[in-house]
Amino acid sequence: MTDRNVTVTPGWLDWYRGPSKPAFVPPPGTVDAHCHVFGPAAEFPFAPERKYTPVDASKHDLFALRDHLGVSRNVIVQATCHGADNSALVDALRTAGSRARGVATVRPDVTEAELRRLHDAGVRGVRFNFVRRLVDAAPREALETVARRVAPLGWHVVLYFEAADLPDLESFFASLPVPLVIDHMGRPDVTRDAEGPKFARFLRFVEANDVWVKVSCPERLTVSGPPALDGERHAYRDVVPFARKVVEEFTDRALWGTDWPHPNLKGHMPDDGLLVDHIPHIATTAERQRALLVDNPLRLYWPEEAR
Repeated sequence: MTDRNVTVTPGWLDWYRGPSKPAFVPPPGTVDAHCHVFGPAAEFPFAPERKYTPVDASKHDLFALRDHLGVSRNVIVQATCHGADNSALVDALRTAGSRARGVATVRPDVTEAELRRLHDAGVRGVRFNFVRRLVDAAPREALETVARRVAPLGWHVVLYFEAADLPDLESFFASLPVPLVIDHMGRPDVTRDAEGPKFARFLRFVEANDVWVKVSCPERLTVSGPPALDGERHAYRDVVPFARKVVEEFTDRALWGTDWPHPNLKGHMPDDGLLVDHIPHIATTAERQRALLVDNPLRLYWPEEAR
């Protein structure tokens, strides 16, 4: 539920309550490397410039889901509805302690004291959003400034963009002085061939740069499904070839996350337990599963613990 004084975006899908228990048991130390918290709006108001108003999805809801799914840790990504006010994110990180890290949104004029405060809370990256329906035009000079500001902290930049925009953005991305993490495989068109030239261009960009890839959000990319609902343990078959190819080619640079509470979905809201059951279809061996779920996120977010 969201504060009664806040009007939720019409048609907004609430997150799936009562998710199933996954049949796939994640290895110990598994990290959900892409999730969010929304509000609660009464405590952490949404940004006036936001493009959407979601249903509340609190830190307590997120941590209950973490434990239910058999996940050990979270990487919480600042939601665009909160703008550059990272208060809800920092609050969640402080509650989770060593069990969570964060990705913030900051502006070029952020103070060194604020960056240090975020770092001490567990933030290890910043997010740049290039999806036009979610943000206004992203000024590249300002983003370059942010990247330079966070580089000395050892942070990375998380990139969210549409596949069709990569040709215009890749030289800018490659110029940034930090590691890059790409959300949701760069949102490929899954009606195309995973072996075709468009996805190959994305893979070669990853290969040529210091890039990590999240094989997340099949529910957002799918066209033909079937959805992760009603016990379906072979969901989103049209997305599987793309995610599997990323995991096979970049086994040491792939990450996985739920994207809970799944903002801006239009067609259906997935059962997060069934999203965990999607993992063995894209990481087909125990070695790849451990790299995807444990080793890779540890190296990026908890390097002091990585082997």
